[in-house]
Amino acid sequence: MLVAAAVCPCPPLLVPEVAAGAAPELDAARAACSDALGVLAAARPDLLVVVGAAEPGGQGPFPQGTPGTFRGFGVGVDVRLGSATGAVTERELPAPLAVGAWLLERTGWADAPIEGLGVAGTLEPERCAETGRELAARAGRVALLVMGDASNCRSLKAPGYLDERAAPFDAEVARALGTADVAALRALDPALAHELHASGRAPWQILAGAAHDTRLTGTLLYEDAPYGVGYLVAAWS
Repeated sequence: MLVAAAVCPCPPLLVPEVAAGAAPELDAARAACSDALGVLAAARPDLLVVVGAAEPGGQGPFPQGTPGTFRGFGVGVDVRLGSATGAVTERELPAPLAVGAWLLERTGWADAPIEGLGVAGTLEPERCAETGRELAARAGRVALLVMGDASNCRSLKAPGYLDERAAPFDAEVARALGTADVAALRALDPALAHELHASGRAPWQILAGAAHDTRLTGTLLYEDAPYGVGYLVAAWS
């Protein structure tokens, strides 16, 4: 059963070494992520699953101990999904899960076993809901760390350029995450999310599936669009 969730953005820029001189610009987002992870720890889960969208090579389950790295961004920062006592694997974490692992290491997470799940960003809503229900049934007390960005079309300099639909889309997602509105998350349009390059759509709908029979309440901890990309942090408990 799902007992808590944290929703965080997944840009590698959250890692200060990657952001370099621009690191202070995301200090508020990092602080909000730490607060959200505190909610997970307070829930005392039996299992924590980190969920994020990934390319085909990064999809599927990742056991505790899976390594990740930010060396592809020119910095010598390596991470690991929980302790190294998990199963041996030759796979590396996809970037969203590596950011999640970095956040967990930063907060000193040691409260429950950890697993990762990389999912296709195009995963259909029905399959997202089914995946969420499967995750929630994995243990008596399950927590999710849901990694994903909102649109990347919030300004002329955004990676996806300016799209007038982006701000309303992000506002609705922020409202849904801040109020734990499961129905609104399940109703997100996958085609629109794809056009707006919102990598969080599938992970958010997995969260909605996991929470379908719960009475969790939500709190929106951070909402901004630095660099024209929507970043949201929320906690459900």
